[in-house]
Amino acid sequence: MPLPPDQRRQLGAFLRSRRERLTPDEVGLPRTARRRTPGLRREELALLAGMSATWYTYLEQGREIRASAQVMTALAEALRLDRHERAHLLQLAGHAPAAEPAEREPLTPEAAAVPQLLQPNPAYLIAGNYDVLSHNRAAVDLFPRLFDEEPEQRPNDQPDQPPNLVRWMFLEPMARDIVVDWEPEARGLLARLRTQAARHPTDPRYTRLIDELTDGSPQARAWWGRYEVQPRHSGRKRLRHPVHGPVEYAYTAFHLAEQPDQTLVVYLNADEPATGSRPAAARPR
Repeated sequence: MPLPPDQRRQLGAFLRSRRERLTPDEVGLPRTARRRTPGLRREELALLAGMSATWYTYLEQGREIRASAQVMTALAEALRLDRHERAHLLQLAGHAPAAEPAEREPLTPEAAAVPQLLQPNPAYLIAGNYDVLSHNRAAVDLFPRLFDEEPEQRPNDQPDQPPNLVRWMFLEPMARDIVVDWEPEARGLLARLRTQAARHPTDPRYTRLIDELTDGSPQARAWWGRYEVQPRHSGRKRLRHPVHGPVEYAYTAFHLAEQPDQTLVVYLNADEPATGSRPAAARPR
């Protein structure tokens, strides 16, 4: 089955973005005369991948052709993609199964109740598109203007515009004060949204959200064109708590066993022992 036109365009743009970040020196090619464009030339990449330059050009132009998984793997090797970028490339090329539509993955009451059990540590449960499905009071305090005033659990059939973490990050002015290292955190979040969107090419929730972000945020518009991808992961970030000021948090992401696009995120004060019972924001940095 041929790829949809938009998916072919995304595949071509992703290939071009990764080709342009490589230099001849990095891949062992000799330097030639002055270059008018950044990175490798199309014919150079095709040579490295062992394929026709014309065929590669058609791929990058989004023509209606279909490349095998073997060809895409050779391109991933030539482009020196990491494992997450490689998975994204195969997804765009139609060689990985698309995720089930969200409506087939309902939020169970048992899962929705978990963030409340983790109080006083901030916790929330998100969908693949970063809609917040459930959260606790500590999360309300830590992320002002993301939630309604009272913590709640939202079943799937409730309002069309639930709280959304990416929308808050880019379109809520207060987010730039709460997230201490806003630019790298926002870029990483956008890269993770792109990775998720590639797994759901026919889900209109992603299209609507991406349109909203690129229309309303100059940064989202500029960064979206860089085709950065990143998986969901645990890590650390600095947030400005309304009472305790800047606090470094260690956050952990847990994917639900039967609903892999639903992710539980829990924040712990990085300065406190993991087994302690004190609130996550008890000591500022």
